[in-house]
Amino acid sequence: MSRVILILLAMTVALVVSAILRRRSVDAPTQGSFEAPSQLNRNDFASPDSPWLVALFSSSTCNACADVASKAAILSSREVAVVNVDYVENKDLHARYKIEAVPTLVIADEHGVVQKAFLGPVKAQDLWAAVANCREPGVAPESCQNHSDDGDHHH
Repeated sequence: MSRVILILLAMTVALVVSAILRRRSVDAPTQGSFEAPSQLNRNDFASPDSPWLVALFSSSTCNACADVASKAAILSSREVAVVNVDYVENKDLHARYKIEAVPTLVIADEHGVVQKAFLGPVKAQDLWAAVANCREPGVAPESCQNHSDDGDHHH
C-alpha cells in the first residue's frame, strides 16, 4: 500500500512541477505579416501621368533590393514609370505607405490602385509577366487579375 501512495505522490509532484513550468514559459512572439500598400497617391512619384507605375520601396543597404531594381528598371517606358524609393533618401514615403520590409515592389494603375505586389526578391520573368498582364490581361501565363501567388497583395 505504501508503494501505491509513493507512486501517487510522485505523479502528483510531477504534475505540479509540469504545471508551474508551463505557466512560466512565454509564448514565442507572433510574426507580423508584411503587407504592400493597396493604394498610392500617384503625385508622390515621378511621372504621375504615366498609365502604369512600378514603385520599388528599397534600401541602399539591401542586396536583394539592388537586384530587384535592376530587373524593374528594364520596364521603364512611355507607358510605365519605374521609381526606386530608397529608404535612406525617402523615409517619409516609406512611413506614409507603412513599408516594413524591403524590397517591396508594387504595380499601380493610373489611379494609384495597386494591381500586383511582390514582397522580397522576385524573378525577372515573374515581374515582367506581371507588368505585361496588368497592361494587357492574358498576354502572359498569369493575369493581373489572378492573385494566387504567394507574396501577392491586391485590392
